[in-house]
Formats: sequence, structure tokens, C-alpha cells
Amino acid sequence: MRTMQEGTALSISAKALVEKNATVKLLLVDDDQDNLLALQAILEPLQQELMLAQNGTDALRLCLEHDFAAILLDVRMPVMDGFETAEMIRARKKSLQTPILFLTAYRSDEQLFRGYNLGAVDFLFKPIVPEILQSKVNVFVELRRTEQLLRRKAEQLARAEQRFRAVLEAAPDAMMITNQAGIIELANSRADTLFGRSREALIGRDIHSLLPAWECPDEDLLLPGLPQPTPEQRLTAHRDDGSVFPAEITRNSFHTPDGLLITTAIRDATDQVDAETKIQKTNLELEKRVAERTAALRYSNEALRQFAWAASHDLQEPIRTVVTYSQWLAKIMNGNLGVRESKMLATIEQHASRLNQLLAALRQYIQVSDSGQHSRVSVDCNAIVKAAAWNLQGMIEENGASVECGTLPTIASLELPLVQLFQNLISNAIKYRSEVPPVIRISAEAGENCWVFSVQDNGIGIDPKYFDYIFGVFRRLHGAQKSGTGIGLAICRAAVERLGGRIWVESTPGSGSTFFVSLPL
Repeated sequence: MRTMQEGTALSISAKALVEKNATVKLLLVDDDQDNLLALQAILEPLQQELMLAQNGTDALRLCLEHDFAAILLDVRMPVMDGFETAEMIRARKKSLQTPILFLTAYRSDEQLFRGYNLGAVDFLFKPIVPEILQSKVNVFVELRRTEQLLRRKAEQLARAEQRFRAVLEAAPDAMMITNQAGIIELANSRADTLFGRSREALIGRDIHSLLPAWECPDEDLLLPGLPQPTPEQRLTAHRDDGSVFPAEITRNSFHTPDGLLITTAIRDATDQVDAETKIQKTNLELEKRVAERTAALRYSNEALRQFAWAASHDLQEPIRTVVTYSQWLAKIMNGNLGVRESKMLATIEQHASRLNQLLAALRQYIQVSDSGQHSRVSVDCNAIVKAAAWNLQGMIEENGASVECGTLPTIASLELPLVQLFQNLISNAIKYRSEVPPVIRISAEAGENCWVFSVQDNGIGIDPKYFDYIFGVFRRLHGAQKSGTGIGLAICRAAVERLGGRIWVESTPGSGSTFFVSLPL
């Protein structure tokens, strides 16, 4: 029998758990109507549902129809006394645990022994003290409330577990839930299929026997109460038949009242590994083909470069012969040629000289675009511009041009391509001059990991639609109106690209042009 101190502790604990407005049922059994009314009056302050019975038969009928938190049963009743009624109540499984409090006016050890033997939880002796009766009954009220609450929570937990198991079963991957030591506590049917072992055989097994490299996440890095996913890993998985396969795993850790649990999703990555192997093999084959074709193209380009160099060099002598004989023929005829013949001879000489210029320009382009590696040295760009201007001194004086140069940096580069670059840009600015004397301004600014040089002129300008066109080989916009080979800007681009930079132009027709060159630091 629980003591009053234990009952009070249970009551306090229960009050913290149950809903305040929850009510339970109490059964009061006594053959004396006055006694029943007295019990009812005493227990009404508890605000529970009270049911009354004046004999054992009525009490048994009510027990069949209702579930009671406690039964207050008078011992002395006609036909069927309290002990017989209690024995019948206890015979029914549903009311086997229902607390029974016997009410009696006689204190007898024989009655106490028989009552407790029938499962009585307490004896109350008449006359009843209301405060004691209320206190003792209230203990069983709170116990029933707590029982109901725990039952509801158990049902909710069961439903939650059922939903969790359904979600686990619906997962597309094999799923295992382990404790911190790696012992499997739950697994879905896909885990059975993946590892070829029944779920019952998996539960309680160490996951390291399936995934030897599996590791528990560091608990110190986890946030309490929040699921903590870990990055996807590829591990080697082992089946019981000795076979292995690559597995992609993802782990989620979460804290529970029972400790840390880890959910591990496992997927057979055999197809993915095969696909990656095929892709890697294909990439290697592609790289090999690219290398072979690059080598072939490099060989072809080199052969073409050598041919172009040889052709431009070997054609010099026949052209020089044509020019020489044209000049010799004009001299020996000493004015005896007709107008037509003199004009034809001059045309021959003019075109031969033009062809000689083209071949010289072609050799220069080949020389500048040579991709051979040379050691770079520290180059003072101020000296480079002076050298370029010195090479064009005659052209500058003839056209009344002026070259203005700001302070230029010293960079690690190659001298020859830089001289050819600035020489061609200055020459181009003078050649495509306007009516006023040419003014060329050269400056440099520090950019992001580069120096940006600008060559600005006051010439005739360029239509924006030709900005890309003019950098091609033998590309000319003005034909016979302006002298030139049409290869000067192509040489500039080849020189800049060889130095690892880029070249572009900004211009407006009639307002001059500015060529920009960026060279890396």
C-alpha cells in the first residue's frame, strides 16, 4: 500500500504533466443512500465524474460500461458484500488494475487480510474524515490523469514511429540508424537488398563490418537539437559473401534523450564509378588526340613558316633582277621609247618594287610572330620609342610630324618585338594623316596586373566596323590612295600576342585613332 507521503509526491508530479481540465470517473458503492450522498458531497470538490451504486450488481454493471480511476466500496452490503464484489471486479481483465478502497466501520485483521488479498489499495474506516478521503482519492485521480497522458503520449509516439518507419521505407537508398559506437539500431528493406542480409540480422550489428571506413561524426562539432549533415563520401562496402562495391554515403547526426544517433544513407555507386572511369578514359583519349593534332598543326605551321620565309627570301633576287633590268632598259633607250612603252616600263618597275616591299613585310611578320622562347630582359620603353622614332626619322621630317612621349615604364620583355610594335604604330599614324601635320602621343598607365600603352594620333580615323578587319594580314582600307603593304597592324598584333598581351583600337572617322596595347607585368 502506498503511503500518504508517496501519494502526495505522485500527486505533485502528476499535476505537472496532465491537463488541468481533464476529468476522470469515480465509482461510489454503498447500500445506504445516506452514506452515498455523504461520500458524494465529500468528493464533489474534486470536480470529477461521480457514479453511484447501491449494491454489488449495479457496481459490476457500471464496471462493464465505464473505466474508473478508483472504486470506493462498502464492505457490508446485502446479497453480495464488498469482498465478493471486489473479487468479481478483479476477475475482469479491464478492471484488474483499478484501485479499490474499502469502506468499513469495523477494524479487523481478518478483513484487512482478505481485502488486501483481493487487491485493495487502502481501507477507510467510518466515520470518514473528509480531508483524508479527499486526499487519498485525489492521489488516484492524479494517477489516472497521468496514466491517460502517458497513454496518449505513447500513442503519439507510436504513430510518430510508424510515420518514421514509413519514411525510412520510402527512402530511395539503403538507410541505417546507428548509435555513436556504430551499432545498427534500425534499417530499411533496401538495406536488406543492398547487403544481402535480412533486417533482423543487420540490427545489433556493427556497421564497420559493412563499411570499415565509416566514422562517427565529431560530437563536439554538432549543434544540440539540430540534425547535422556531413558531406557525401565514397567508401568501400562489404557484403557477407565477400564481394565489395563502391558506396556513396551521407550521414546525418542528431541528439536524442538516449544519446547521439547517426542516420547513414547508402547508395551503390558502381554505375557512377563505371561512368566516371569511362569519362576519364575518354578524356585521356581526347587529350591524346588533341596532343597529336596540336603536334601535327605545330609541324604544319612550322613547315608553312619556313616555306613562307624561304619563298620571301628566294623571290627577292628575281624581283631585284626585274627592277634592275627595267631601270637598265630605260637608261639605254635614252628617251627613244614611246609614251606607251615608257609607261609600261614604269609600271613594271613600280609593281616589282611593290612586290619587294610585300616580301620584306612578310619576312618581318614571320620574324615577329616566331613563337620560339627567348629570355626576357628588363626593357626601358622610353628607349624603345626613341629607337622606333629614329628608324622613322626621314618619314617624320618629310611629313612634319611630331612624336610626344610621356614617361614610360621599364618592363620585362623582348626588345625587337617592342621596337617593331611602336615603329609600325607610329608609321601607321603618319601614313593615315589628315590635312594637318601629324601629332602622335604615346603614354602608359598601370592596369590590373598589366601596363596599358596608348598611341594616339590626329589622323583620318577608322570606321568602327573595321576595328577587327584592319589587324588581318594584307588588309588595307584605302587601296592605292595610301602607300603600304597592309601588313603593318598584323605585325603589331603578332608582336603583342607573342609578348602575352592584346591590342585594340578606338576611333571616330575624321577625329583620329587611339591604339591600346596591354602587356602583362
